[in-house]
Amino acid sequence: MQSAGFEDALSARVGDMLDACTKCGACFEACPIAAPAGLGGADPKAVVSGVLDVLRLGDGPEESKKWAKACMASGECIKACDYGVNPRFLLTMTRLALMRADKDATERRKQGVTAFRKVGEDVTVLSRLQLSEDALIRLGQRPSKEKPRTELPDVVFYTGCNVLKTPHIALLCLDIMDALGTDYQVMGGPTHCCGTAQLRSGDIDTLGRFANNTINKLAQSKSKQVLAWCPSCVMQFSETVLPTVERAGAEMPFDLTPFMRFLHANLDALRPHLNARVEMTVALHRHPGIAGVMEAAEELLSAVPGVRIVKLDVPAVGLQSVNLATLPKYKAELQLRELEAARKAGVDALVAVYHSDHRELCAHERDWPFRVLNILEVVGESMGIRQDDHYKSLKIKQDVDAIVTDASDLMKRHGVDLDTARKVIVNGMLGDQPLPLQGRQA
Repeated sequence: MQSAGFEDALSARVGDMLDACTKCGACFEACPIAAPAGLGGADPKAVVSGVLDVLRLGDGPEESKKWAKACMASGECIKACDYGVNPRFLLTMTRLALMRADKDATERRKQGVTAFRKVGEDVTVLSRLQLSEDALIRLGQRPSKEKPRTELPDVVFYTGCNVLKTPHIALLCLDIMDALGTDYQVMGGPTHCCGTAQLRSGDIDTLGRFANNTINKLAQSKSKQVLAWCPSCVMQFSETVLPTVERAGAEMPFDLTPFMRFLHANLDALRPHLNARVEMTVALHRHPGIAGVMEAAEELLSAVPGVRIVKLDVPAVGLQSVNLATLPKYKAELQLRELEAARKAGVDALVAVYHSDHRELCAHERDWPFRVLNILEVVGESMGIRQDDHYKSLKIKQDVDAIVTDASDLMKRHGVDLDTARKVIVNGMLGDQPLPLQGRQA
């Protein structure tokens, strides 16, 4: 599909939703971010009407723009709508409209290229500071030494990009699928971009080309099923890309399933592998943005013998931790509240699902009386499966020189430039710390 056809189909989808929206304001009333964004006293109907004005006319009231820019993609608005409208998608398109009104096409394209290159550099360097050649091959980031497959896999496992910064999570996905006997092929990394950076920068032309390229790759399985790890990729494909491709007249190329929901659907097959007791009291770090994922995660944890789950009295908002960056102060306050609540509850571990959650929280393990784990580490422990969390081990050092020294052998083996590595460690690892470390907590 040509990028022009993609843009036309995207505009048509927006038009359909604008026609269907009744401006009732229910989506705004359900939004957990309205009050923290300073919009608690706003008129819901007026704010929603203003969003429609931005989409139709390119401009609208400041309160409507503020709401769109503050969106953390919690998804509560989707549940609140009775008219078949996806308000989260409309807010995404509102930000796109504001970006296009503010910057010309050349500037938007340049911004998208810059963001894409940064992701590519961070992912490439951080994965190579942690992984052997064989592990990179296993995650599809280096050419395989084996002969190419002659048959399509049953499913494609799509990592996205940023989980490769915390590669132990992706490797545990593969280990668990191996134990279940799932026939899969791994795809992901910057060469399989979902186009999120281009969408955020307002470069729809490049987004259309990227999306078409990645769709063609991901569609290569017998079942036309893609298991996706990254919630941003899930949202991008399921709400922006795939419905637009379908609106342009193409057949839906594949079904997209979040990996947690895949494991939950296969829980009966997984249970016989959960043999070892894991005596641990845990709290689940929650984000509701992708329907059913947190519920699936809780049931998976409950299936692990010995695990006891406590629920912390902390708001669950956003798609994943990185999306809370729209309100940095609120984000830091939420993270501190959660750490304090976890300490008060006496948990052994604060357990997250997504990779950005893990990146932002893991170094706090240095200071608080509990571990910070990914859910698959808990499941894997019961299965007798382990992948070392090198990312956490490196980040806890909080020292560039110490990290470089620790990873020096892998840097030499992979030909990682020292200056580039130091830059990525400073900005892409140590700088990825919304809540500063607190010092030792009792």
